[in-house]
Amino acid sequence: MAAKQPPPLMKKHSQTDLVSRLKTRKILGVGGEDDDGEVHRSKISQVLGNEIKFAVREPLGLRVWQFVSAVLFSGFAALAFPDQLYDAVFDGAQVTSKTPIRLYGGALLSISLIMWNALYTAEKVIIRWTLLTEACYFGVQFLVVTATLAETGLMSLGILLLLASRLLFVVISIYYYYQVGRKPKKV
Repeated sequence: MAAKQPPPLMKKHSQTDLVSRLKTRKILGVGGEDDDGEVHRSKISQVLGNEIKFAVREPLGLRVWQFVSAVLFSGFAALAFPDQLYDAVFDGAQVTSKTPIRLYGGALLSISLIMWNALYTAEKVIIRWTLLTEACYFGVQFLVVTATLAETGLMSLGILLLLASRLLFVVISIYYYYQVGRKPKKV
């Protein structure tokens, strides 16, 4: 018994046919626009995504603001400096213990380390979280100083400058927070 010979392989010419190629691409899901309006040339680019899509488009001055914030937090974090800042703002009001002020300086040092690390990242989420942390910190500080003023009745130029600067820092941080979170325009 002789083994049956398989039929010769026939080359399909349907792939050279334009209509068949378009049908194949449609079945694969490539060639058309996706939800974001991007046209993928292959299934691989569709699965892996477009690198440009994930790049953060930074608002003008963001890195300068991050640097200024990191310097401010580092400057205020010096363990002796918060005590001097307190004396300058509250006109030498007596402090019974320096421990809370040193703990405050330690907390500021921790936040400053986060700010320095965020300065070197390109990840949108990390940048937004540090800006939100900064805005929350300055907002809480504004509220605490305002409440302290209401209790003590002290008013000085130093306190007014501190309140104005904290309010300005909150506005700047929230501005950059929303600018980094915006969806980029289609190119």
